[in-house]
Amino acid sequence: MGVIGLTDCRFFRSKYAKTVVLGCAVLALGACSSIRESRGFINDPVLTRSVQPGIDNLRSVEGTLGRPTFASQYGEPVWYYISSTTGRRPFVRPRIRNHSVLAVRFDEAGDVTSVDYSGIDDVVYLQPDGDKTPTLGRERSFLEDLFGNIGQVGTGAPGGGGPGGP
Repeated sequence: MGVIGLTDCRFFRSKYAKTVVLGCAVLALGACSSIRESRGFINDPVLTRSVQPGIDNLRSVEGTLGRPTFASQYGEPVWYYISSTTGRRPFVRPRIRNHSVLAVRFDEAGDVTSVDYSGIDDVVYLQPDGDKTPTLGRERSFLEDLFGNIGQVGTGAPGGGGPGGP
């Protein structure tokens, strides 16, 4: 009895097998495509250009652009509309493809004083320094944490609640 090769089998010579192989190849290629996600404010250039300083106020901006992504809590009143589009391949960290911030500034009466646009060039990327958060105080081991308070109860030390204590 000889060894039968894959091409000798009837299944691999049928049209059904070719369709299955082609379908698997298409699915495999589709899994490598980029995933795009839009986050935040949907930026419509026609609407954002229609907001004019000296003409619009709080109510007209809200009617045109909707509620802001966030508003300033202190200082001059500013509404921020943030839009971001990310793209990523499967199993890879997302990357920002497009990012824009529309800042609408108001005066005390609620009228628009300025409209500022900024993009991805103004984004600051922060890199954390190490895996640990620096803290004040001395470093203690696990055993020091576990057994460090033995003998401290009732000695009159701050927080000690011995007999007749606080």
